[in-house]
Amino acid sequence: MCGIVAYIGNKEAYPILIKGLQRLEYRGYDSAGVALLKDNHVNLYKKQGKVSDLENYAKQFDTSGKIGIGHTRWATHGLPNDINSHPHTSMDGKIAIIHNGIIENYDSIKEQLISRGYEFKSQTDTEVIVHLIDDILKKEGVDLAEAVRLALMSVIGAYAIVVLSSDYPDQLVCARKSSPLVVGIGQENDFYLASDATPIIEYTKQVVYLNDEEIATVSLKEGLKIINIKNQEKSPYVQELEMQIESLEKGGFEHFMLKEIFEQPRSIRDCFRGRLNSEEGWVQLGGLKDYEQRLIHANRLVMVACGTSWHACQVGEYLIEDLARINVEVEYASEFRYRNPIINENDIVIALTQSGETADTLAAIELAKQKGAKVLGITNVVGSSVSRATHAGSYTHAGPEIGVASTKAFTAQVTVLTLMALRLAHIRGTLSRSEFHQLTAELERIPDKVQRILESNDKIKEIAHIYHQATNALYLGRGSSFPVALEGALKLKEISYIHAEGYPAAEMKHGPIALIDEEMPVFVIATKGTSYEKVVSNIQEVKARKGKIISIVTEGDVQVKELSDHYIEIPETDEHLVPLLATIPLQILSYHIAVMRGCNVDQPRNLAKSVTVE
Repeated sequence: MCGIVAYIGNKEAYPILIKGLQRLEYRGYDSAGVALLKDNHVNLYKKQGKVSDLENYAKQFDTSGKIGIGHTRWATHGLPNDINSHPHTSMDGKIAIIHNGIIENYDSIKEQLISRGYEFKSQTDTEVIVHLIDDILKKEGVDLAEAVRLALMSVIGAYAIVVLSSDYPDQLVCARKSSPLVVGIGQENDFYLASDATPIIEYTKQVVYLNDEEIATVSLKEGLKIINIKNQEKSPYVQELEMQIESLEKGGFEHFMLKEIFEQPRSIRDCFRGRLNSEEGWVQLGGLKDYEQRLIHANRLVMVACGTSWHACQVGEYLIEDLARINVEVEYASEFRYRNPIINENDIVIALTQSGETADTLAAIELAKQKGAKVLGITNVVGSSVSRATHAGSYTHAGPEIGVASTKAFTAQVTVLTLMALRLAHIRGTLSRSEFHQLTAELERIPDKVQRILESNDKIKEIAHIYHQATNALYLGRGSSFPVALEGALKLKEISYIHAEGYPAAEMKHGPIALIDEEMPVFVIATKGTSYEKVVSNIQEVKARKGKIISIVTEGDVQVKELSDHYIEIPETDEHLVPLLATIPLQILSYHIAVMRGCNVDQPRNLAKSVTVE
């Protein structure tokens, strides 16, 4: 969840590190710090708070130097404060380390090191690694890279680390296991290291994604060298980034989240571009082509994910079961791995994650593979861990999502799952030709309909103003709109800190109705469809308890409008595609409510974008 960045070359390191940390701040913003090497001395600057706090603090110091490491923290072990901030150093100050991940056996290693005279300043698990490396260097007489390798052989857990030493002033050593790390190869004999490609793209498009248990040394003299934990040399596989620097800027919007909400017409279209043609009558997902027969003959499809991706899976369950008539189960990745699930070689496991680095989802993938299942991935990030851990998969092509609360990644994932449902239905013959054509044609129209919803931003903002001081909220939906209700409630919780819950509309009277009074806003997805009359009845039940109804309705609706205190219209579409439209106004509502409450929309408290620890 933390963000790490490092540089070695002929440029000044500090500006590169600070800009990199700003781009990585969505991964954690409890504290930030840098270590710079100058004149064979490690200079350390770190501060609780955001990267801007570090910048202000560091103004009083000399921050020159052409090799350095930086870190922005999401606290796991130890409170967010200056002492627990990274980088951490050896007792003599010669070695500095930054770390993303969790060391599970840090306590036992710490005891051993204390018995050998080491003193610990912080409460973090990371500090044991730097002392362990120092201990090995002094006792074994090996070089820095070998000391890192030997130290990591004693470590249990997840890590992406970068190590700097004043005794090795022309190199950085980095390693990864279960946490992401990418090496950027510059054009001026320089190197950039980071948790993801966002801090690198400004300087180079040539990157190497490290694999699990690989250790890389970047040196001004010897270039890039990679070995694995067993000391076997590996050949770097250089890839070219497709990301554009413009995608990492706000582009005139006040917040990244708002920009990403308004990017959805493009991101949805990019998701199905080249995969869908209604006129010619085809849908294809090239990454899944070799597994189509296994998909249609599988005992079941098991989808695993966390958070917003889990809600996308629930929409996918409705779509695939209804259209393709294949049994689907949706699991929390964090629970899947601990309950000894019944999985075999006749099952297909589909893992969804925006970042491709979600620790629980990666662990679920490994468990499914151990049990003989084929595992497919759906992710947004090319070169991510999930894309390499799965047998095959599809990218969503949503583009970088910087706002911590996911928006366009959700609709992109739902779009991929819709394409998958349509493709499987077409192969299995569970849709008639006319039904298939109707759905594919309507899916092609969805981006334009999303754009029409975005034009209602001002009206939605007015509704947000009325309810921005609410303390609780309820979200209701039926069928595939139930996951939309869950996602709407999650967005409100994440960025405005209002307690909100999503429920199947019919379940309201089995408990939650006790909460409804004249102060309770109830957001209802009440679009035209097979459950419309039932949802109308649920709205009546809320009105009878004086609840406030804010409805999402189909354009031209009369009945629900009359029952609602406020309503937001969305264009008419096929019932299967409603989630792609109904979620948009709920995102906009949450955004404006959070802004009106003075919340940090892009960086909500206690959260991080990429959950790379359990």
